[in-house]
Amino acid sequence: MTTLVTGATGNTGRQVVRELVGRGEKVKAVTRDAAAARTVLGPEVELVTGTHTVPSTLDDAWHGVDRLHVTVTAGLGPELIGRAVEAGVRRITVVWGGGVGPVEQAIAESGVEWTRLEPQEFMSNTLTWLEPILADGVVREPYDHPSAVVHEADIGAVAAVALLEDGHHGRAYNLTGPAAITPHERIAILAEAAGRPIEFARITHQQAVDRLMATGVSKADADYVIGWYAESSPESYTVDPTVEQVLGRPARTFSQWAAEHGHRFAQPHRT
Repeated sequence: MTTLVTGATGNTGRQVVRELVGRGEKVKAVTRDAAAARTVLGPEVELVTGTHTVPSTLDDAWHGVDRLHVTVTAGLGPELIGRAVEAGVRRITVVWGGGVGPVEQAIAESGVEWTRLEPQEFMSNTLTWLEPILADGVVREPYDHPSAVVHEADIGAVAAVALLEDGHHGRAYNLTGPAAITPHERIAILAEAAGRPIEFARITHQQAVDRLMATGVSKADADYVIGWYAESSPESYTVDPTVEQVLGRPARTFSQWAAEHGHRFAQPHRT
């Protein structure tokens, strides 16, 4: 049996691939850049050049595939799901796009087994702080609300369990980490792991919107993203036991994430 993984080099997709390969499963990974993907995913994975947002590019990939992992991204439509079911896929996991949109609905109505993963904020979002920390050791954010951040490897592990084991059909899993912590608290943990001081500075809501727009994000999307942090939902800061229930072990902590990535935030050597 073989699983096709879309978004295979993304934050969660690569974790799904890693979990499946670690269990000895056959994996086909969708990528636009095979050379770069090989470096990330290793030699055991069969690479499929294409994109899930243009399903016709995957027409040759479905042979032998009976399971599918989808990460909902901009530009993805329900057509992919119809093609997958027609090709013989019988089990699907999906990392939602923040709500039950057309793709999530198509999966729920596909007639095959499905599990929807609804993670809250990823711990890997911390990487957006990498550049300013390396530049001057200061993280500038408008809000300091707690968030039950979830390790992306736990998302991948839950996906792998749902793909390989029975009992997860029709479930929508809210995924969080084991604690709700503020950006200020995350920075303190990260500073210890990196072995350097890191400061937290408050900026205004509008400054945060303007900063995001300067990267090419539309005003509407920037307002939505910063607004989410301004008025976060209870789900975002309420710890949910689902990860531990599905995996049979505690969810990974932010301290674990920081230990894995802290060297990336260390003080750069100056000559």
